[in-house]
Amino acid sequence: MVVNSVHWFRKGLRLHDNPSLQEALNGADTVRCVYILDPWFAGSANVGVNKWRFLLESLEDLDASLRKLDSRLFVVRGQPAEVFPRLFKEWNVTRLTFEYDSEPYGKERDAAIIKMALEFGVETRVKNSHTLYNLDRIIELNNSSPPLTFKRFQAIVNRLGLPKRPLATVTKQQLDSCRMEISDNHNDRYGVPSLEELGFKTHGLSPSVWKGGETEALDRLDKHLDRKAWVANFERLRINICSLMASPTGLSPYLRFGCLSCRLFYYNLRELYMKVRKHPSPPLSLFGQLLWREFFYTAATNNPNFDRMEGNPICVQIPWDHNPEALAKWAEGRTGFPWIDAIMTQLRQEGWIHHLARHAVACFLTRGDLWLSWESGMRVFEELLLDADYSVNAGSWMWLSCSAFFQQFFHCYCPVGFGRRTDPSGDYIRRYIPKLKDYPNRYIYEPWNAPESVQKAANCIVGVDYPKPMINHAEGSRLNIERMKQIYQQLSHYKGLSLLASVPSIQEEAEPPMTDDSKAHSSTSGKTDASHSVHGSERHAPEQTGSCEEAGQAHGAAEGREMPPAQGPAHHHHYQHHHQCYHCRGGGRRPATVVSEDKRRS
Repeated sequence: MVVNSVHWFRKGLRLHDNPSLQEALNGADTVRCVYILDPWFAGSANVGVNKWRFLLESLEDLDASLRKLDSRLFVVRGQPAEVFPRLFKEWNVTRLTFEYDSEPYGKERDAAIIKMALEFGVETRVKNSHTLYNLDRIIELNNSSPPLTFKRFQAIVNRLGLPKRPLATVTKQQLDSCRMEISDNHNDRYGVPSLEELGFKTHGLSPSVWKGGETEALDRLDKHLDRKAWVANFERLRINICSLMASPTGLSPYLRFGCLSCRLFYYNLRELYMKVRKHPSPPLSLFGQLLWREFFYTAATNNPNFDRMEGNPICVQIPWDHNPEALAKWAEGRTGFPWIDAIMTQLRQEGWIHHLARHAVACFLTRGDLWLSWESGMRVFEELLLDADYSVNAGSWMWLSCSAFFQQFFHCYCPVGFGRRTDPSGDYIRRYIPKLKDYPNRYIYEPWNAPESVQKAANCIVGVDYPKPMINHAEGSRLNIERMKQIYQQLSHYKGLSLLASVPSIQEEAEPPMTDDSKAHSSTSGKTDASHSVHGSERHAPEQTGSCEEAGQAHGAAEGREMPPAQGPAHHHHYQHHHQCYHCRGGGRRPATVVSEDKRRS
């Protein structure tokens, strides 16, 4: 029997460690590699131009890699349900392969395609490679429900053992046995389109900071692993302006689009650690970025409402305000707080921001200042953030808004103090808000406090050239903490939760506790206390105590950077109780304007 295979790329845009692609090649007479591009989505507000550019670059790189193997990528326009019946007939397809998708939309789409393929007599083979583990198996071992604390998740993962090892890269020899003729008009019929063809205006588009594709991903992985001093000594990375810039070793967009295999990343890290440290059991914190990603994927896989409040069983139902004007100011970087505005400007221009910057803007939008729903922030990140995907994006927003996973709502980021501690010189502000470039360091984080003479000398008048602050942070955060306290008191009453036991009084300093793990690694001696479990001892599992280190690790997972679970002594105060922050204690003048109270629901 002749076997004509089609491999359907979605995520997993790579030739290395691609089990479903290997299934397509196994015993096949012909193999076509297909990517289905729905042009309608190009006009969707949910996908920004930077994400489209990254995707198209990834497809071009994939096509170039296939060309070297005397094959090509077939980019087909349309929707899968409409495209496949035509392809099945035209190419006489007998086998369809693709990577397993755990997202609710993906599950529904794939179930429909599998049913359709069966009707056409096409065999379907699906393999998992976007996550380290089989998510259903994790849930099965947790009494058929997803573990909702990281400690519990780690215990389940330790029972599973090591992830499967990555498969080898597809070779020319493999494709030679199932080669097919490529038509002369392939580029016209099946070529990768340009941004202009999809209707995007590219005039004035910022240069690409993140180049898409497997080739770039593997090059970055090599650079990432070259940082042997970090792995060897496990030093804490101190946050500064350089940290806030896109790193040439950053991997998060490549993991999100599947240009880089998470299993390859995992095992390369593990083997390097064992080589350098000569220790048989690397600590959990070495893999934290991958395991937090896995944690959120597991929490989301059987929850079709994971990305919304309504119908979401793990999400606290918080009566957020509805204020489109305030949301637009936040999304467009017009809040009047330079730290927040610089972050949102970088996000819009480059498609990436540091994970602690994500913390700052997420807290500001939700429980910290504006009291707007995390769903709105999640959608903005979905549009602009290259590494935003369904599970990690939604999970991180629930986490940072104290809607799930994390309940220490009394910790709040100050939109002045946090940035000033991170970059005292204000160079980050000057880079992304050039209007403020001539402000002295003293005033660059709170320009509304600058005397009129200073504002004139800087050629930037607050309220004219740069907006006044949209809210009084001290008052807003105090009000919101009271709101959250009332909500959690009701939860405690109705659900028997003891969530308020550790809430400090107004006069207490809310210094976030360090986990055992962070203490173990706060020096550079390199000593660890790992047990012989897969990922190290239980002491390396950050519990849901609400420390800033754990919150940082959660977004480290979202962006795939090489962040240990704790940030070390340099910034154990990046969460600040609003009464302890200099700005909020009254260290500066009040902002001139606030969001009107009639826009807030009681």
